Amino acid sequence: MAATLRLEIVTPNAKAYSEDVEMVTLPGVAGEMGIYPNHVPLVTQVVPGEIIARRGGREDLLAIGDGFVEITGERVAIMADMAIKAENIDEAKAEEARQRAEARLAEHLDDEEAAVVKAALAHSLAQLKVKRQHRT
Repeated sequence: MAATLRLEIVTPNAKAYSEDVEMVTLPGVAGEMGIYPNHVPLVTQVVPGEIIARRGGREDLLAIGDGFVEITGERVAIMADMAIKAENIDEAKAEEARQRAEARLAEHLDDEEAAVVKAALAHSLAQLKVKRQHRT
Protein backbone atom coordinates (compact mmCIF):
# COMPACT_ATOMS: atom_id res chain seq x y z
CA MET A 1 0.00 0.00 0.00
CA ALA A 2 1.34 3.42 -0.96
CA ALA A 3 2.06 5.98 1.75
CA THR A 4 -0.66 8.60 2.15
CA LEU A 5 -1.29 11.87 3.86
CA ARG A 6 -4.54 13.40 5.06
CA LEU A 7 -5.84 16.32 2.97
CA GLU A 8 -8.36 18.49 4.78
CA ILE A 9 -9.84 21.63 3.25
CA VAL A 10 -12.15 23.86 5.26
CA THR A 11 -13.97 27.07 4.35
CA PRO A 12 -16.00 29.39 6.55
CA ASN A 13 -19.10 27.45 5.44
CA ALA A 14 -18.07 23.80 5.68
CA LYS A 15 -15.46 21.10 5.46
CA ALA A 16 -15.01 20.90 1.69
CA TYR A 17 -12.71 17.87 1.51
CA SER A 18 -11.23 15.28 3.85
CA GLU A 19 -9.49 12.24 2.36
CA ASP A 20 -6.27 10.25 2.50
CA VAL A 21 -4.30 11.00 -0.67
CA GLU A 22 -0.99 9.98 -2.25
CA MET A 23 -0.16 13.49 -3.50
CA VAL A 24 -1.54 17.02 -3.54
CA THR A 25 -0.79 19.79 -6.01
CA LEU A 26 -1.81 23.25 -4.85
CA PRO A 27 -1.34 26.89 -5.88
CA GLY A 28 0.99 28.52 -3.36
CA VAL A 29 2.02 32.15 -3.24
CA ALA A 30 5.45 31.19 -4.64
CA GLY A 31 3.97 28.97 -7.37
CA GLU A 32 2.49 25.51 -7.78
CA MET A 33 3.58 23.02 -5.12
CA GLY A 34 3.52 19.23 -5.13
CA ILE A 35 3.23 17.60 -1.72
CA TYR A 36 3.93 13.94 -0.97
CA PRO A 37 3.85 12.05 2.34
CA ASN A 38 6.75 12.94 4.67
CA HIS A 39 6.98 16.49 3.25
CA VAL A 40 9.00 18.93 5.30
CA PRO A 41 6.76 20.99 7.64
CA LEU A 42 5.64 24.26 6.06
CA VAL A 43 3.05 26.98 6.49
CA THR A 44 2.34 29.22 3.49
CA GLN A 45 -0.33 31.15 1.65
CA VAL A 46 -2.64 29.53 -0.90
CA VAL A 47 -3.78 31.65 -3.86
CA PRO A 48 -6.85 31.15 -6.06
CA GLY A 49 -6.41 28.27 -8.46
CA GLU A 50 -6.66 24.51 -8.73
CA ILE A 51 -5.99 21.72 -6.26
CA ILE A 52 -5.33 18.24 -7.58
CA ALA A 53 -5.60 15.44 -5.03
CA ARG A 54 -4.36 12.08 -6.30
CA ARG A 55 -5.77 9.01 -4.60
CA GLY A 56 -6.41 5.46 -5.66
CA GLY A 57 -5.31 6.04 -9.25
CA ARG A 58 -7.64 8.99 -9.83
CA GLU A 59 -7.63 12.74 -9.36
CA ASP A 60 -10.03 14.84 -7.32
CA LEU A 61 -10.09 18.42 -8.63
CA LEU A 62 -11.12 21.50 -6.68
CA ALA A 63 -11.16 25.24 -7.28
CA ILE A 64 -9.64 27.02 -4.30
CA GLY A 65 -9.66 30.64 -3.16
CA ASP A 66 -7.29 32.60 -0.94
CA GLY A 67 -6.15 30.99 2.26
CA PHE A 68 -3.40 29.26 4.17
CA VAL A 69 -1.97 25.76 4.21
CA GLU A 70 -0.17 23.91 6.98
CA ILE A 71 1.86 20.95 5.74
CA THR A 72 3.33 18.19 7.89
CA GLY A 73 4.64 14.79 6.92
CA GLU A 74 1.22 13.25 7.54
CA ARG A 75 -1.26 16.04 6.83
CA VAL A 76 -2.12 18.96 4.55
CA ALA A 77 -4.60 21.32 6.21
CA ILE A 78 -5.98 24.12 4.05
CA MET A 79 -8.15 26.97 5.31
CA ALA A 80 -9.56 28.94 2.38
CA ASP A 81 -12.35 31.37 1.65
CA MET A 82 -13.61 29.08 -1.16
CA ALA A 83 -13.23 25.44 -2.13
CA ILE A 84 -15.48 23.75 -4.69
CA LYS A 85 -15.15 20.29 -6.20
CA ALA A 86 -15.01 20.34 -10.01
CA GLU A 87 -18.25 18.40 -10.35
CA ASN A 88 -20.07 21.02 -8.23
CA ILE A 89 -18.96 24.04 -10.26
CA ASP A 90 -21.72 25.70 -12.28
CA GLU A 91 -19.83 26.96 -15.32
CA ALA A 92 -22.58 29.35 -16.42
CA LYS A 93 -22.77 30.99 -12.99
CA ALA A 94 -18.99 31.27 -12.78
CA GLU A 95 -18.89 32.89 -16.23
CA GLU A 96 -21.62 35.36 -15.22
CA ALA A 97 -19.67 36.21 -12.05
CA ARG A 98 -16.51 36.76 -14.11
CA GLN A 99 -18.32 39.11 -16.47
CA ARG A 100 -19.91 41.06 -13.60
CA ALA A 101 -16.55 41.43 -11.83
CA GLU A 102 -14.79 42.60 -14.98
CA ALA A 103 -17.54 45.14 -15.65
CA ARG A 104 -17.28 46.44 -12.07
CA LEU A 105 -13.51 46.82 -12.37
CA ALA A 106 -14.08 49.15 -15.33
CA GLU A 107 -15.94 51.51 -12.96
CA HIS A 108 -14.27 53.95 -10.59
CA LEU A 109 -14.00 51.98 -7.33
CA ASP A 110 -12.32 52.85 -4.07
CA ASP A 111 -9.53 50.56 -2.87
CA GLU A 112 -11.76 48.45 -0.63
CA GLU A 113 -14.40 47.89 -3.33
CA ALA A 114 -11.70 47.08 -5.88
CA ALA A 115 -10.19 44.47 -3.55
CA VAL A 116 -13.56 42.76 -3.07
CA VAL A 117 -14.26 42.74 -6.82
CA LYS A 118 -10.75 41.44 -7.60
CA ALA A 119 -11.28 38.60 -5.11
CA ALA A 120 -14.61 37.73 -6.75
CA LEU A 121 -12.92 37.77 -10.15
CA ALA A 122 -10.15 35.46 -8.90
CA HIS A 123 -12.77 33.03 -7.51
CA SER A 124 -14.68 32.90 -10.78
CA LEU A 125 -11.50 32.48 -12.84
CA ALA A 126 -10.33 29.61 -10.61
CA GLN A 127 -13.68 27.86 -11.02
CA LEU A 128 -13.68 28.34 -14.80
CA LYS A 129 -10.12 27.05 -15.09
CA VAL A 130 -10.92 23.86 -13.18
CA LYS A 131 -14.20 23.27 -14.99
CA ARG A 132 -12.89 23.98 -18.48
CA GLN A 133 -9.61 22.10 -18.20
CA HIS A 134 -11.17 19.00 -16.73
CA ARG A 135 -14.67 18.57 -18.09
CA THR A 136 -16.59 16.32 -15.71
